[in-house]
Amino acid sequence: MTQAATLSVEVWFDLVCPWCWIGKHHLDQAVQCLRRTDPGLQVQTTWHSVQLIAQVPPQGLPFDAFYEQRLGSREAVLARRAQVQDAARRAGAPIDYTRITVFPNTADAHRLLAAGRAQLAAEAFDALLARLFEGYFTRGENLGDADVLTAIAAEQGVDPAGPFAQEEPAMEAAAQGVPFFVFNRAYALSGAQPADMLWSAMRRVIGRGIALSGQGNRI
Repeated sequence: MTQAATLSVEVWFDLVCPWCWIGKHHLDQAVQCLRRTDPGLQVQTTWHSVQLIAQVPPQGLPFDAFYEQRLGSREAVLARRAQVQDAARRAGAPIDYTRITVFPNTADAHRLLAAGRAQLAAEAFDALLARLFEGYFTRGENLGDADVLTAIAAEQGVDPAGPFAQEEPAMEAAAQGVPFFVFNRAYALSGAQPADMLWSAMRRVIGRGIALSGQGNRI
């Protein structure tokens, strides 16, 4: 297999998905490892917004009630929360459920990301993305609130009235669940895969790794 000098990484995600927040940490760790094992390789990461639950009203929904209805009981919510918290701790992705009171409609937050994608350099866009994730999962900010988004835009140097990047339609698999990772438009992994699995997939795609165990898909 010919070794690649550039690796494209595309990630489909939703801002209110805890597994996407965890997956971002795993990907950051995997890319850091890749830079040590494969210095000189250029990694270009593109983040694609997917609003998985678009029918949420503009004002959002009460967070606990939304999940109790979605999962069926308070006990199921607490069990899922414990699972997420355990994975988040291991990934270094803090989540403070005591602060989150609203499950938001994220349409405007995704529009802010589209503006950031058009206006910011890669590192600054990554900072904007992290700020939105952190705002929701650690500060309990309502990402559907116009004042919250205006403040974040000003803080991160984004003009909400400025140019926007056109988002590509979600891949069919990504539309069903996120996070969804695609490497060089050739190999895909779904879910918040561990950092070592992401690193192995990237090395395989660039021709420097061994075959994986079948948890990913060629596309």
